Amino acid sequence: MKTRQHGFTMIELIVVIVILGILAAVALPRFTNIQRDARIAKLNAARGAVQAAAAMVHGTALARGGVADTVACPVTTGFGASPANNTTNLCTESGLVQILNTYPTANVMGIVNASGLTSTFFPAGTTVATANTALAPEGYRLAGGGGGAGAVITILVSGGSAPANCSFTYTAPAANAAPVVSAVTTTGC
Repeated sequence: MKTRQHGFTMIELIVVIVILGILAAVALPRFTNIQRDARIAKLNAARGAVQAAAAMVHGTALARGGVADTVACPVTTGFGASPANNTTNLCTESGLVQILNTYPTANVMGIVNASGLTSTFFPAGTTVATANTALAPEGYRLAGGGGGAGAVITILVSGGSAPANCSFTYTAPAANAAPVVSAVTTTGC
């Protein structure tokens, strides 16, 4: 008596492999675009945080009218001495934020601290290189930055094909003007 063996024929196996290859060729580009879309969303979220922080710091500085605080900030980390004088620094829940013309300055102790891109609040004298070490796990990197009017800091999202082109800039305000937050550049995301 012969028993019939069950299994797949070679043709059936080849057909399945071809179908899997076609599916992989179609799915891979879509997966790559999802990563790019995620980096763009992260960049837009950071830009929104920067805009919101600048507006909140500006409103607080206007409300305080340049009158120095009488008591020290609950947290004295950040730029300048505590208590805040509300003309060059402003007290927040996390620490002191450096300001210029009632807006955060375009540096680590200004807009980066105010926007909360990382849970680390940077003290006075923190360099961009030191801040980049703390921002790296969050997927961000900084370039430039300065304390004066017209200074520009670039906030980049890491991981794209050209991270320098996955960024936006914050320009410190001149007197009687608002800071400029550029549109996002996404060609390198």
